[in-house]
Amino acid sequence: MFKRLAVSLLAVLLISGGSVMAEAKSWDKVFPKSDKVDVKKVSFKNRFGIELVGDLYTPKTYKKGEKLAAIAVSGPFGAVKEQSSGLYAQIMAERGFITLAFDPSYTGESKGEPRYVASPDINTEDFQAAVDFLSVQDNVDPDKIGIIGICGWGGHALNTASIDTRIKATVTSTMYNMSRVNHKGYFDKMTEDELYALKKELNAQRTKDFKNGKYELAGGVIDPLPADAPQFVKDYYAYYKTPRGYHKRSLNSNTGWNKTSALSFINTPELTFTKEIRSAVLMIHGEKAHSCYFSKDAYIDMVQGEGSKYKDNKEIMIIPGASHVDLYDNVDVIPFDKIEQFFKTYLK
Repeated sequence: MFKRLAVSLLAVLLISGGSVMAEAKSWDKVFPKSDKVDVKKVSFKNRFGIELVGDLYTPKTYKKGEKLAAIAVSGPFGAVKEQSSGLYAQIMAERGFITLAFDPSYTGESKGEPRYVASPDINTEDFQAAVDFLSVQDNVDPDKIGIIGICGWGGHALNTASIDTRIKATVTSTMYNMSRVNHKGYFDKMTEDELYALKKELNAQRTKDFKNGKYELAGGVIDPLPADAPQFVKDYYAYYKTPRGYHKRSLNSNTGWNKTSALSFINTPELTFTKEIRSAVLMIHGEKAHSCYFSKDAYIDMVQGEGSKYKDNKEIMIIPGASHVDLYDNVDVIPFDKIEQFFKTYLK
């Protein structure tokens, strides 16, 4: 069951470096709209030529001519910008930052064919493209850019911070190492023979997909819930499959990823070079999250692993009693004061 869960989780105004569109007439997010920010839909291309679509949040306190610190936000893995990442972006904009919540390649309103593909390389590039876009906005200080990655995008965020020196501060929230979970299974319990069997299954799927001329999807969050579902699966259901977090464009809320996307994560280990990150990192995780070991191990490797040099500006924060999904949208649990303080310390 854990193996399959790992696979399933798997009028335009042109401005420099992208497009900005008029604000939507209707609010399409799963969280309430703030009266303290302005929101515009934007688009920009990544290095692979894929057009990404995001929501750009600007504090209403912004004064013409100012250059503010900016933050790009994405995640959770299989979600869209109208869900958790948009909530984080809106709240951080209320606190004085320019923020960009964006849909990854092949998902949501972003372009890319075939649909619903995930890849460590392309998704890392998506974060870099978001930094590209923010760097050239007239109201952004290009020397004050940070990123926030939620769930699987926490791993992508660390991967991006290890290559992109323009990023001055990184926050991960309820981080997943997607390479590790796909290669080793939950809690590293997948055996070598089980991994080989999974590879055979996914490569047979490639043949089937090619023959059929379409890509079979893995399915989103399991529905209906089996009686013996683990608590963290029940937590996912409570977010993605109920009015609390359901969105029509969300993979997890609906039909899920292209099944064969898991292959790229199995074969490409993220977080290989996190010891090289010189900029600041804050990792946040819930004490009761099934995924907490991802953050704890990544943090230890980053600051204590062989060759670690850049330790003083790295921090991990474990939230007592919090689950994995609590950090998606529970504003009473997500430590926004800490996140704000962190970015104001390092984006200056």
